[in-house]
Amino acid sequence: MHGTSIGPQALAIDGVSHSYGARRALDDVTFAVAPKTFAVLLGLNGAGKSTLFALVTRLYATQRGHVRIFDHDVARAPGEALRILGVVFQSRTLDLDLSVMQNLMYHAALHGIDKCTARARAEELLARIALSDRGRDKVRHLSGGQMRRVEIARALLHRPRLLVLDEPTVGLDITSRADILGHVRQLIAEEGIGVLWATHLIDEVADQDQVIVLHQGRVLADGRADKIVADCGAPDIRAAFTNLTGAAQTTGEAA
Repeated sequence: MHGTSIGPQALAIDGVSHSYGARRALDDVTFAVAPKTFAVLLGLNGAGKSTLFALVTRLYATQRGHVRIFDHDVARAPGEALRILGVVFQSRTLDLDLSVMQNLMYHAALHGIDKCTARARAEELLARIALSDRGRDKVRHLSGGQMRRVEIARALLHRPRLLVLDEPTVGLDITSRADILGHVRQLIAEEGIGVLWATHLIDEVADQDQVIVLHQGRVLADGRADKIVADCGAPDIRAAFTNLTGAAQTTGEAA
């Protein structure tokens, strides 16, 4: 079962609710992601995924409930929590007019990493994402998939223990999507980090993944994908999602 590992959870969301005026975007959301786990936050656009990410990353203050990263409460100890968090936002956040290496070095400086250590880590990460030869190139000359790989490398520079990604493959072609997904799964195997991957794309879910189905601000299911499928009496996760949400099916999407 997810949420029963020894030691603190990589991410614990406990009774979190959030409203924009009269509209409730999240309603008593509770789930946990264990270390060394690939967890998929699966929901339609507008389900509340981005609001939850804004709370985890401290862009918004928590209105109700608690968000903890390895037992550090994001509201009470934001410094400790955010130091061990890596983030890839849905919107592109690289500086297009700086080189790949300059983007990485700037981020490292924000985390107080000295130049020598930062350059060594940046070179190591660029090698891992097969972009060693592009370090001096301006970001604007990269493809969308390459930009995403650089953003993941940047998020890993300070060696976080939890990586959260908000719709990281939106706008990418199928080959780039598979490349990014495979790269992040490999990180779990090699580095043992916890990952929360938010998406509306059903085909990014594997049987062994933890899946949190978020719909209209509420968690409808939380468990291994294959168990959710079995519990729904469905042939696959797409059908299970449709059963749970009543959503119409669209090719490649959870819509």
